[in-house]
Amino acid sequence: MKTSFTLAFIFCGLLLGVSRAAEAPGLQPGPNGTVLKEGKPYRGVGINYFDCFYRTLKNNSDTSYEEGFRTLAGYKIPFVRFCACGFWPKNMQLYLEDREKYFRLLDGVVRAAEKNNIGLIPSLFWFNCCVPDLVGEPCDQWGNPDSKTIAFMRQYVHEVVTRYHHSPAIWAWEFGNEYDSYADLPNADTYLPSHHLPKTEPKQGTPAKRTPRDYPKMANITLAFREFAKAVRRDDPSRLIENGCSIIRKNAWHFYKEKSFANDTPEQFQFMLELTTPDPMNMVSVHCYQDLPKAKGFWRDEQDRLDDAVAAARKMGKPIYVGEFQYINDYAPDSAEARKSFLAFLDKLDRLHVPLASVWNYDLPAQEATHNISATNPRAWELQLLREHNEKLSRASGP
Repeated sequence: MKTSFTLAFIFCGLLLGVSRAAEAPGLQPGPNGTVLKEGKPYRGVGINYFDCFYRTLKNNSDTSYEEGFRTLAGYKIPFVRFCACGFWPKNMQLYLEDREKYFRLLDGVVRAAEKNNIGLIPSLFWFNCCVPDLVGEPCDQWGNPDSKTIAFMRQYVHEVVTRYHHSPAIWAWEFGNEYDSYADLPNADTYLPSHHLPKTEPKQGTPAKRTPRDYPKMANITLAFREFAKAVRRDDPSRLIENGCSIIRKNAWHFYKEKSFANDTPEQFQFMLELTTPDPMNMVSVHCYQDLPKAKGFWRDEQDRLDDAVAAARKMGKPIYVGEFQYINDYAPDSAEARKSFLAFLDKLDRLHVPLASVWNYDLPAQEATHNISATNPRAWELQLLREHNEKLSRASGP
């Protein structure tokens, strides 16, 4: 009798958990590195729409994101990742001076996504120097829990999350974009130091010069990730939270621990992925680009390394999100080689059962020569392939 009662209690608990997952808005982590949407396993490939909010923040009359969302809905794009803040300190002045107006602009983006049934993954602190510059601190203050930088982060998170956590459009929360990319470089202060220091634009509100305190350090970054996740979780009990990192460098552990360029072991790669995805952060982020063809002494093999990242994330019991992917090559954007590369990566996402990925980038004319995708330019075929791929995923998941 006791065993039967225990089994019944566990079964009821599981049913209650499924019911709560089905009721919770956005996306939640599922078992074995899966993602749940409305309580059911979900996989989908979306797109980055970097400046859908940033464009209207720079020009308040620019609401072209409305047409953008309509177009993406026509291609059945399920979600977008976007910059949910200003890039430069100057862009955040409106937030400081007229918060009501600032949020009305962001409201417009969220409403447009809701209207078109498109999910959103807002990245709340895109450029790693924006907040420190805004509050007058060096970038190493991301690693000080009592800094003005962290205080501003907590404030902004609270205001954004409490304003939008009831919206069905919000799928997950992201900290920022690729804070890890240049962290702990052993030669940062000796070999072309100005190259490795964050960019400066005094007219946009940055300091005129950077100092070594602005070099990215993994210890500072990971503290910021943890504090961000804790801040989100105070106001949103269930959605996915991720850091926006690129795929961990092949020598990230050696950078962090030994200041050397030696390649990491699989165990060290695992350590760094866990370090940069601290609880309560519950989704691993990687960005995967591939150069075609191998040429000119520089070759990015990030897409080849996705298998290792997926395996590591599963050991952690956390789902993985390929927040950016795209090919970089010397071929024409609508060439057979380009299509072959794109399809091959979609097949890899499918083979590895990656729950979420988003291609870079929709409607960004400044990158027309390299990455921009629109419904009318030579990369329009990518939108159609995304539609077909998502339809295939939907059929595979069943009713």
